[in-house]
Amino acid sequence: MSERETIGGVPVTDDQIDAWVAEAEAGYDVDELKRRGRGRPGRGAAPSQVIAVRLTTEELAAIDARAQREHKTRSEAMREALTHYVA
Repeated sequence: MSERETIGGVPVTDDQIDAWVAEAEAGYDVDELKRRGRGRPGRGAAPSQVIAVRLTTEELAAIDARAQREHKTRSEAMREALTHYVA
């Protein structure tokens, strides 16, 4: 395993991979996995749509700077800007 492979900044070891393989080979409880609600939480009653938007480096930098100042994610800052724009 490469020393650069990480999950959340923590290196992934061969021992961890072996443990994951053993877990997978033992099988998973599908009903339990469904109950745990995998994936990102929803933002509303209907599924959200992902859209592509082209922005310049300067536009992204401005969004990121504002998001950082306000302790928000880039997506939160962009959604808030769009909400204000269409209001």
